Amino acid sequence: MKQYKTDQEILDAAKSGKKVLFFSADWCSDCRFIKPVMPEIEAEYKDYEFVSVDRDDNIEVAQDMAVFGIPSFIAFDDGKEIGRFVNKDRKTKAEVEAFMNQLPA
Repeated sequence: MKQYKTDQEILDAAKSGKKVLFFSADWCSDCRFIKPVMPEIEAEYKDYEFVSVDRDDNIEVAQDMAVFGIPSFIAFDDGKEIGRFVNKDRKTKAEVEAFMNQLPA
């Protein structure tokens, strides 16, 4: 999973192609719960590039995108938001797959 350091790099990445921003933080136990299965999810949805966003390091991006709970996912297609799975609840692999499956083809 790709990770960009600056807010601008993250915003630029979301502008081109199909991207899923995965917001998390090291201290977040629910984030640590889903991280081990993220490579499987990435492999299953190869049309999308997954980008890891550290919510604490990139707090302005998180706030601008209304990400107040983690782990959270926001999908983009050439800069247009096409889906979001944003709340503070723990997410399972099946829930993330259901989110991905409802995105436009």
